[in-house]
Amino acid sequence: MPKTVITPAGTGTPLAPFVPGTLADGVVYVSGTLPFDEHNNVVHVGDAAAQTRHVLTIIKSVIETAGGSMDDVTFNSIFITDWQNYAAVNEVYAEFFPGEKPARYCIQCGLVKPDALVEIATIAHISH
Repeated sequence: MPKTVITPAGTGTPLAPFVPGTLADGVVYVSGTLPFDEHNNVVHVGDAAAQTRHVLTIIKSVIETAGGSMDDVTFNSIFITDWQNYAAVNEVYAEFFPGEKPARYCIQCGLVKPDALVEIATIAHISH
């Protein structure tokens, strides 16, 4: 099965050896996405809603670069650093998934940079 690396325009160099997304057999696998700018600096420090919006906007760009849309998302893995941010994350999440929601899970954990409050990894099926 051939795979295609998906890298939207303007993407910075990742902190570790991975790519923003991979397309294989009509499925887009989006790497864990953090609220980073193109220089791997955390944006919107202290604001879980703004960080979630930033993360989902990046995910959307990966999926659209692969030829899909957010309607094609089937699964999200959500990582948050504090349950107190759960409501803010969900409020923004609902803006990006207003119709039928994808399956998902959410766990509390530490993230690679202390100012990052949320990370999301996504799977989307774009073969129609």
